[in-house]
Amino acid sequence: MRFGVNYAPTRGWFHHWLDFDLDEIRADLDSLAFLELDHIRIFPLWPLFQPNRTLVRPRALDQLAQLVDAAGERGLDVAVDGLQGHLSSFDFLPAWTTTWHRRNLFTDPDVTAAQAAYLHALATTLADRPHFLGLTVGNETNQFSAPPHPDPDPLRPPDAERWLRRMLAACEAGAPGRAHLHASYDIAWYDGTHPFTPAHSARLGARTAVHSWVFNGTAQRYGPAGAATGLHAAYLVELSKAWADDPTRPVWLQEVGAPAPHVPPEQAPAFTETTVEAVLDCPDVWGITWWCSHDVDRRLADFPALEYGLGLLTNDRRPKPVGRALARCIRDSRGTPAPRPRTMALALDAGDPTTAPGRATCAPGGAFFEAWMRLAARGRRPAVVLAQRADEAGYLAARGIEEVVSL
Repeated sequence: MRFGVNYAPTRGWFHHWLDFDLDEIRADLDSLAFLELDHIRIFPLWPLFQPNRTLVRPRALDQLAQLVDAAGERGLDVAVDGLQGHLSSFDFLPAWTTTWHRRNLFTDPDVTAAQAAYLHALATTLADRPHFLGLTVGNETNQFSAPPHPDPDPLRPPDAERWLRRMLAACEAGAPGRAHLHASYDIAWYDGTHPFTPAHSARLGARTAVHSWVFNGTAQRYGPAGAATGLHAAYLVELSKAWADDPTRPVWLQEVGAPAPHVPPEQAPAFTETTVEAVLDCPDVWGITWWCSHDVDRRLADFPALEYGLGLLTNDRRPKPVGRALARCIRDSRGTPAPRPRTMALALDAGDPTTAPGRATCAPGGAFFEAWMRLAARGRRPAVVLAQRADEAGYLAARGIEEVVSL
């Protein structure tokens, strides 16, 4: 099990690339030592790295390499996101994709060629660094493809798959053999009209990434201390496995955090411990990467209120109670045996396995969500299988499933 954090710089947030200061970055990374983490995930801002369609700035690539090297010197492996894209409610898109140059991010041939070239440049820059884990195509890039985004770039599921395959191929060409993947926010699992599907997440790339945020209706419906709130991350991990072709495909809990007021600060340590304990009971989890390292400087304007206080450390680099709770979880997890297979599975009928038009049943409050949570709250450790595979003896055996229960 790997434990890491999404690195949010203390000085300037992700705008720090404009005033790159390696000493400040080193101080940030040093402050993480208390937490005993083994990796970070970092976020180049796409418009700053590729301000023109045919220009990827060499100085920006050099600064990226310096950050990765600084992390490696401190024993931290580094995962790098590419197309940022979207971060903490803000969109960062190059000028050559907007307004007078408005083009579809996923289907325009000039845009997609430039995206592939940019990802290839990032990968090539880092390919020979031993602490480089791999690229994520971008942070929740699926949010640009459909509502509730105010200006979406529409596409169909086959278009989304073609785009993902091309971007992942560019990553692999630049840094062969690294763990390249893509990441969607949870609408991909919960909305049957969304063009990015569970099959895309669970079948493309080296790992399945899930982002667990209980402000999606879970904490509002079940309360900050409700069983479903503490189990939400584990639920997404197990839900994702239903679509995977590989029965042992690794799942990365790439984002999870304790957002106030949905999880009040005084309850954040308990939420953290409950969440981590539940995920540690899921087989085939590659790692847990908390959002985020440091609080956002409150002098920066216009963030949603919950974004300011998500750090494990304060903006002046002091560990918070939630950070101390995660550190305890990390220490307590050492030497524990791998989780046993989940021998009972709940059958999920979301319609066609490729497009899953019935995904709404998986969302908080949906019939499948409720059924899984009832079983889990009773200690039953449910896995998830698609109804179409519920009778495949070889597949079930490969996952260690001995009993399939239907709704």
